[in-house]
Amino acid sequence: MKSFVPVALVIAVLAAVPLLVQSNVVLNFLVVTLMIALAGQGWNILGGYGGQYSFGHAIFFGTGAYVTAILQVKYGVNAWPAFGAGIVAGAAVGVVVGWLAFRAGLRGSYFALVTLAFAEVLRIVASVAPVTGAGVGTLVTLDLRFSAMQFQSRASFYWLILSLVAAGLVITWAIERSRFGAWLIAVRENEDAARALGVNALTIKLAAMVVSGAMTAAAGCFYVQYFLFVDSHIAYGTWISIEALLTPIIGGAGTVFGPLVGAVVVKALGEAALLITGQAPGLDLVVFGIVLIAVVWMSPRGLIGLRKTLLAKFRRRGARAAKVRHG
Repeated sequence: MKSFVPVALVIAVLAAVPLLVQSNVVLNFLVVTLMIALAGQGWNILGGYGGQYSFGHAIFFGTGAYVTAILQVKYGVNAWPAFGAGIVAGAAVGVVVGWLAFRAGLRGSYFALVTLAFAEVLRIVASVAPVTGAGVGTLVTLDLRFSAMQFQSRASFYWLILSLVAAGLVITWAIERSRFGAWLIAVRENEDAARALGVNALTIKLAAMVVSGAMTAAAGCFYVQYFLFVDSHIAYGTWISIEALLTPIIGGAGTVFGPLVGAVVVKALGEAALLITGQAPGLDLVVFGIVLIAVVWMSPRGLIGLRKTLLAKFRRRGARAAKVRHG
């Protein structure tokens, strides 16, 4: 259980942040960052550990967001069970999309393009369907009560999203150390060899898709409760698919803390680029893109991978230096 100590320590430190930081601007930044980290953790289960790169994780984010919003607005369901239903809906969509894609034997770029296509189809459907509010979107009624999962302080929202991120960290930590995690990594490294050794690759990939879908859908559910509005471009837009993919890649795909580290870096770079470029439209995105390319180029294994590489290099140098002194 010693390996769980870093997870518990990170969660404890993050939980104390609102006790030290009172600025709503800072707390809002942290809330959004943690929401992106949660979506990135969902992608990380499927892409980082399973090697199934998705370009359309907006499928799950949008489904969770819309199910939560529609149940509250159209059917008067309480926010808490509606939130849970959104997570279940994300997992269900994972089963459907995963079954169709994996049964067809889609891998690599083919799987990535299929997920992107599913997200675009759902975006188009949501933009015209009456139940989603069509092009107008769905607005959740303001009701600042705990029973409605709406809070007056940013700190309460912060602790809510942190609890979801903490659950994601614990689940990822458990998967990494489980037999399921070993099978998932085996499928990532060589699916044919894993199948030859008796691993049911289809079942393993479907299970990863379900966990990934549920986790990303939870981020979509939270988005609705925080911003009280969703439309087709927000729910199924490419923005969330890109950020869910970027955060684990930059932080370190296939690691427990990669999505969290990546989310902090991605959001901080975005804000810094906006401050540097001022009001010049689009220039912040250019700066943001250049910096991200540089980060990925310098550290293809992510920032956590870079840290491990540097530590190993320092240890080797120290060992050589000690050998010289004693030799």
